[in-house]
This record gives sequence, structure tokens and C-alpha cells, in this order.
Amino acid sequence: MDKSSIPMRSIYEFNNILAAPSASEIDELSDRCQSLESRISSLNESYETLKKREVELTEWRWVLREAGGFFDRARGNAEEIRQSIDDDDDAPLLRDVEQTGQGDNDRSFGAMNIGFVAGVIPRERVAAFERILWRTLRGNLYMNQSEIPDQIVNPETNEGADKNVFVIFAHGKEIIAKIRKISESLGADLYSVDENSELRRDQIHEVNTRLNDLASVLRNTKQTLDAELTAIGRSLAMWMVIIKKEKAVYQTLNRFSYDSARKTLIAEAWCPTSSLGLVKSTLQDVNDRAGLSVPTIVNQIKTTRTPPTYVKTNKFTLAFQTIIDAYGTAKYTEVNPGLPTIVTFPFLFAVMFGDFGHGMIMTMAAAAMIYWEKTLQRSKLDELFSMAFYGRYIMLMMGAYSMYTGLIYCDVFSKAMPIFNSMWEWPSDFKEGDTVYATRADPGYTYPFGMDWRWHDTENDLIFSNSYKMKLSILMGWAHMTFSLCWSYVNARHFKTPIDIWGNFVPGMIFFQSIFGYLVFCIVYKWSIDWNAIGEPAPSLLNMLIYMFLQPGTIETPLYKGQAGVQVVLLLMALVCVPILLFLKPFYLRHQHNKTRALGYRGIGESSRVSALDDDEEDASGSGSGTLTGGRDSIGDDDDGAALITQDIGHGDGDEHEFEFSEEMIHQVIHTIEFCLNCVSHTASYLRLWALSLAHQQLSIVLWKMTLNIAFGMNGVVGVIATVCLFYLWFVLTVMVLCVMEGTSAMLHSLRLHWVEAMSKHFMGDGVPFMPFSFKILLEEEPVE
Repeated sequence: MDKSSIPMRSIYEFNNILAAPSASEIDELSDRCQSLESRISSLNESYETLKKREVELTEWRWVLREAGGFFDRARGNAEEIRQSIDDDDDAPLLRDVEQTGQGDNDRSFGAMNIGFVAGVIPRERVAAFERILWRTLRGNLYMNQSEIPDQIVNPETNEGADKNVFVIFAHGKEIIAKIRKISESLGADLYSVDENSELRRDQIHEVNTRLNDLASVLRNTKQTLDAELTAIGRSLAMWMVIIKKEKAVYQTLNRFSYDSARKTLIAEAWCPTSSLGLVKSTLQDVNDRAGLSVPTIVNQIKTTRTPPTYVKTNKFTLAFQTIIDAYGTAKYTEVNPGLPTIVTFPFLFAVMFGDFGHGMIMTMAAAAMIYWEKTLQRSKLDELFSMAFYGRYIMLMMGAYSMYTGLIYCDVFSKAMPIFNSMWEWPSDFKEGDTVYATRADPGYTYPFGMDWRWHDTENDLIFSNSYKMKLSILMGWAHMTFSLCWSYVNARHFKTPIDIWGNFVPGMIFFQSIFGYLVFCIVYKWSIDWNAIGEPAPSLLNMLIYMFLQPGTIETPLYKGQAGVQVVLLLMALVCVPILLFLKPFYLRHQHNKTRALGYRGIGESSRVSALDDDEEDASGSGSGTLTGGRDSIGDDDDGAALITQDIGHGDGDEHEFEFSEEMIHQVIHTIEFCLNCVSHTASYLRLWALSLAHQQLSIVLWKMTLNIAFGMNGVVGVIATVCLFYLWFVLTVMVLCVMEGTSAMLHSLRLHWVEAMSKHFMGDGVPFMPFSFKILLEEEPVE
């Protein structure tokens, strides 16, 4: 079908593709496919054989035409052939012609003991062919060639190739035989050509007649073959789906164990607890429809193994959960950071991408993909666009949040948005070129939302926004990391490991808040004081933080009363937390281990496997797996086409392991060093929010000034033309550079802030993903195109 360019009917045009194939359906399809394969193979072989014959006849016709011209010229003007050779030593094959008489042009080549070889050879091999012949025969030959103007199509590969017709004259049968071997070794096709012009015309007439007859047979064969392939193409996609599902079913059945005594199949499988009732009812329904005398029994067994992690998603949350899963799979019942990521990921992106206009473009693009998502899902998308389409809901959230932060920054395509009255006004009496300072229009009025639009196009705008956004980035980083660190407490409470609370969470939180929580407090406190009103200089927070470590108790410019004592206490609290982080958990675990051994118990790794064949009353903790017994028809589908999962229970290790104090100590040392150093580096890493926001704003301003701002300075017809042309240039660059390139950069930085800075504070990520047997998932992972 690919070779004949026969299209295949789309899988989306079929109904109920998720239903399980019946046994009779697959048997009928097998018989039908065998008969179709036999018929198509026969037609295809006949067509290719006829096509090869057509190619041979076509090449033979070209050889007869071109070689006939060589013969005619040779007989009509033997003198020209002799003059084309420099001397007699270089052309010994013409010596017989000269000895028999120069005027005897009707003498045959056979009488002169001159043989010839005619054929067709690929054009790229002509140069090598000539060199080999010249060196092998030492120049004892005369060769003529000409190019075939049309490409010769290879029937096997259906690709065209350029070829040349050649005729080689030489003395003796041995040399002629050697030329034939060399020609065939280089892929040349040799054909017979009669030297008599009358017989040659008969050959050409015969070849043309055979070609005409062959073309008619080929046309009929091709029509029949295409008709058969077109009929197959209407059902082939559905057949492939049936085969794919049937193979998946049998592949799953191969994981079952066969009990020869009871003649039943037994399997262990993980299943969501909420779906266990559906599994049982589905299997009962299959039993009733199949009329089986032996019912399928589902038992819930106990196991100490950690179940796989299953997170139920929909088309909105899927892309956000994929971001988390790309970093690692959460441990079973561990806090899933995918839910808060729905909010934090697009918001941190919007802080770097804050522009109402650019956010509106992104929102409209995402909304368009969502509106036509069914059509786009059924079409074949390129790799880049398919990635954007997969994350269309992420784009929608990023665009909406960017519009919100654009309102806060008061930016729309780098221009001001005068939504409310400004709290500043320019003096009326100033001259051009003078430095002008704005004054408060109303001392009691405050701009209600975001930044005042009067800051745009001022000389000190960059100084103000730099300081503002830099401190704001620190605040957001502190809030995000504190939020993430709190999840480690939730995990410790859930897994009932209080030592993780007192040995990791509490000292870690005190250490983090003593330094960077205090810095955030100082930033907010400094913002809340009107330093001009009290007539005191505003202190430098950077110097304050440096002197807090280098010279504890030394304050250059006080921020509040008692600042020196507070900083010394906070610094001591942070220093005390370091040895607690280092030693509390390892020594506590060692104490618990020794206490357990003193009672006569010994820690062992889980070496036994709890099986469905074991006693149901066996003492084991946890649950979540089920046992399925039954035959082929015990695999049933729910309404969504999701069949029962059947995979080995033993893909996770037991929770118990042998205690090693040295390993725990090394692990805790690494954790402590990473946590303390990362508190500094991760907080500084959030400054990327400020840097990328500044870069995005300045790049947008430069783009405006280099395009539309120039056009708006022109008058008349030139101004109109320039405005139209530069608008298109500005719009294309805005979409390609500011929305696509800058948007991708901001998205990657937001991704890094979640993976490295936030998730490292609490995420274990040592879980195993739940991979259910589902026809829907199977067809999505391996689509039938």
C-alpha cells in the first residue's frame, strides 16, 4: 500500500475500537488475511515481473536506437572513425579495415574479426567502467556511449535511475567475453543488436509491439491490484487494532501460572481499591455471557511489598502530572506535588513572562488548540507542534497568569496601561532637556492595583523595578521553598516516622527560617517604613546579611531596635541545628536497632514472596493486590476498555532492610551538607525570576523602539506604508522571539525551580509507576496511523 500510495482509513472513523476482540472474530480475520495475502502476493509478483520485463524492453529499445546510429555512422563514414584515432599503434582494432581497403564500407564487422557488446549501464558507473576497460584491454577497444534522457524506474524500489547506452568494439572472441564479464560485474544489462539495418528495424518494430501489449496488461493488473489494496485500506487499521489487542491479551495471559491439579490459571495483579468492585462485576458478567461452569474467583491478598503509584488524571491535569513524573515517580501514598504545581508552575512562569499582550497571545493560541483539540488529535502533527498541543492546558494557565502579572507590572507589549489615575504628576513649568521630578498628585491617594503606569519611560524606571523585582523574587522563593519543606512533615506523619520530623524537618525549618525567613521579614519591614518621613537612611539588607555572619552583633545602619541581639540569637539557632541534622537521626536509628536486637529480634530483608497460593490468614501488613483465577474469557473490559491488570506482584522491594549505621551516617551527612548549602544556592536561584522578567521587558522595549516607534515618527504616505510594513515585522518578531523563544526559556526556568529548588525539599521519588492493562493506553502509546 505504501509503494502504491494507497491511503489507509483513519482509525478515528471506526466505532467501538476499545472493545475486546472475540475468538471467532480473530479466527475469521486470520483466514481472510491468508486468502488476501495470497491474492495480493500473486498480483504483486505478476505486476513486478511484468514491470521488470517492461524495463528490459525499454532499455533494449534505447540500445537499438542509439547503437543503430553508431553502426550507421560507422558504415557511412569509416574515414571519420580512423581519423578519431591518433596513430595506428593506438588503434590496432582498425588495422584489418585498412588492410582490406579504405573504400570498402559495406564489409561486415564479422568479416573483419571485430566483435561488439551493447548494453545499458548506470550513469554513475560509466567513469569506472571506462577506466577498468582501458586498463584491462590496454586500449584495444573502441567505445561509444550516449545518455538516455528519461530515467529508468526500478520496479523493486520504485525509484528512478539515470543510465547510459554503450557500444564497445574490439578484436577477438576472448576480448569480447572479457568485456561482457566486466560489464555484468558493474551492473550493466547487455542486449543483442543486429548490425544489419533491415533486421534492426524489425527488432525495433517487434520491441514496440511487445511494449504496447505489455502496457495494456500492466494497466489492467495495476487497476486490479489498486482496487484490492483500496478495499483492504478501508479495514486495515481496524484489523491492526484487533491484532494489537489480541497480542496484548495473550502476552498478559502468558504471565499467568497454570495449576495443573485444578486446571485453572492463576495470576496476581495490582488493582486500585476503588476499582476492585468493578473488576469483580466485570468478570462475573463475562462468566455469565460465556456460560462458564467454573466461576472466576478474585481474592484480595496481603503483602508487605510496596504497591505501585497510581495518580488518576484527566486531560487538564495530565500535562502537569507529566512534569512531576519526568522528575521521578512518587512513592506509594507519598504527597503528590502535581496538585500545587497546577498553580505554582504557571505563576512562576508568569513572573518571568509578565506582559498582558504576550500573555493574551499565548492564551488565544492555547484556547484555539483546546477548541479544535478533537480535530488536532486525529491529524498527524510534527514533533514541535505535538509538544505544544500536549501541553495546551499548561499554555492556557501560563497565558492567563501572564495576563495577571502583566496587569501588576502594568505592561502591554512594553507600553503603559493607564487603567487607574496615577498618583504622580509632571510639573507644568519645565523646559526640554531639564531633569524633571514627578510630584504626588494627591498625598492621600495610592495606586489601587500593581505598579503605577507613570513609571514607564522614566529615567529611573529601571533602578526602581530592579530593586522591586529582586526583593520580590526572594520573597517568592522563600514562600515556595517553605511550602515545599512543609510537605516533608506531611510525609513523615503519614509514613509514621517521627524521627524524620525531629531529625530533619524541625531543625531544617529552624535553620532555613533563621536566615532566609529573617531576610524576608527585613524586606517586608523595610518596605513598610517611610524612611523619608522619619528622616533616616534606609539600611542595606545585603550588607546586613553579610555582617550577620562575618561580624555577629555589628549593625551599621539599624533597621529596628534590638536588631543586634535578634540576629545573634537567630545565628546561634541556625548553628545549633546543624549538629542536630547531622547526628540525631543516625544515632536514634542505631539506638532503636540495638534495642530491638536486645529483645531477641534480628533485622532481615524480605526474602520470601507472599503469593496468591499462600494461606489467606498469613500474617502480613498492607493490601492492594488481587488474585485472579480463570481461563481465556476471564479477561473482561469495562466501559472505557480498561481490562484487569495482570503483572507480577514482585516489582517492588519490601520495606524492611538490614540496618547499617555507617550507611545511615553517610546518608545523613550528605543530606545535611546538601540542605545547608542549598538553602543559600536555591534562594539565590530564585533571582532568575527578576533577571528574566527584566530581560523580557527590556527586549520588548527594544523591539518596539526599533520597529513601530520609527514608523510612528514618519508622516504622510511614507508613514502609512512604513507603519504597515513595520507592524508586520514587529508582530512576527513578537510572536517568534518574545512569545515562542522567551516563553520556552521562562518555562524551562520555571521547570528547574520546581524540580531542583522545590521538590528536593520533600520529594522521595523512589516509587514504581502503576501500568495497567488497558486497550486505550495501548493504542495511545502505539497508535495505528
